[in-house]
Amino acid sequence: MEAEVTIRDMMTREYVGVSESDSVLGAVQLMQSEGVGSVVVLRGREPVGIMTESDVLDLIADERDPAETTVADVMTSPVVSMRADRSLADAAGMMAQQGIRRIVVTRDDELVGVLTERDVISASASPSSISSAREPDMDDELGRTMKTNGGDAEYTGQSICEVCGKLTRELTNVNGQLVCTDCREF
Repeated sequence: MEAEVTIRDMMTREYVGVSESDSVLGAVQLMQSEGVGSVVVLRGREPVGIMTESDVLDLIADERDPAETTVADVMTSPVVSMRADRSLADAAGMMAQQGIRRIVVTRDDELVGVLTERDVISASASPSSISSAREPDMDDELGRTMKTNGGDAEYTGQSICEVCGKLTRELTNVNGQLVCTDCREF
């Protein structure tokens, strides 16, 4: 029997944090330089909110000045968090129920990472989570049983790198993307 996949197994351990008093413009510049779609808003070490690209778009749509607006004015709060030892299925359910794409991950009330919708999707698409069961036998139009081969054995257990598109058996989750050994180098 396979062990249940936990949030810890798939979360992104690196996150970008900002203060409530930071300007939205400064936070967006940080998001851009770090290549992330959200920042965790911290009061000391405590996560009190999250600001996403969507929050910034709402600010722009309201014609507010990002240089004059604080992160506290646009962040989503309270932040939704879950313990790292909870199951990935629990996290996916919470995301669906709350209509969110990111969950702050904690261990002993300490921020340890962020789980994104992409992390959940990557887990469901990873080679270890795909069943290698054969397709069932089928009946043809005359009622005769046909044997199916369950797919081409040459490609069994392989997946596609999300960066270069290469078909490989060795993929690793790197910041929410399944990448091959060649692309991990970059």
